[in-house]
Amino acid sequence: MVQSWLVVGLGNPGPRYEATRHNVGQMVVDELARRRSEVLKSATKANARVAETWLRPGADKLVLAKSNSFMNTSGGPVSALAAYYGIAPERVVVVHDELDIPFDTIKLKVGGGHGGHNGVRDIAKALGTADFPRVRVGIGRPVGRQDPADWVLDPFGAAERPNLPILISDAADAVEELIGDGLLAAQQRHHAPRD
Repeated sequence: MVQSWLVVGLGNPGPRYEATRHNVGQMVVDELARRRSEVLKSATKANARVAETWLRPGADKLVLAKSNSFMNTSGGPVSALAAYYGIAPERVVVVHDELDIPFDTIKLKVGGGHGGHNGVRDIAKALGTADFPRVRVGIGRPVGRQDPADWVLDPFGAAERPNLPILISDAADAVEELIGDGLLAAQQRHHAPRD
C-alpha cells in the first residue's frame, strides 16, 4: 500500500538566512526536490512551500515542505500540512540542524527530547507528540566564546563549505533510506564510523 510522508526541512525564511547553519534542513529538502526535478511552491493550506512527489516511481508519496515561518514557530505550518494531507506524526520526517553532533555527521532517531532545539520543540507541541522521525544534521558547536544562538545564524565557514554539498547529499540519502528501508537500516548506514 502506498503511504504518504511529510518531509519538512527546518530553517528561517528569506535570503538573510538561507545559507546559514540553522537552515541546513531546508537545504536538504531542496536537494530532495532537485533529485526529482521538483520546485517547491507556496501552499494555500499552510504557511509553507511544498512539492508533492514520490520516493521513486510507484513507491511512497512524498510531500516536501519548507515553512515560511521562523524556526521557533515551525509547529503551526507542520501540523497544518500533516492535517491537510492526513499524515500521522510517525510519518512526519523533520530534518534539522544539530549543535550537539559534529559537523559532517548525520544521526537519525524517532521521538525523545528536543535537545534545546526550538523548532523541534514547537513541532512536538503542535503535533501533540514528540514521536516523529528526525534526521539530525550535525553543525557542531562554536569554538571559543561565541554564543550558539549567533553561531547557528552564521553562514557555514570556509573550512566547512567544501564538504557541505556532501553533507547535504548524505542527509538527503538518509531521508530516502529512512522512508524506503526503515529507521534501523538508515541508522546502521549513517551511524557507522566513516573511513
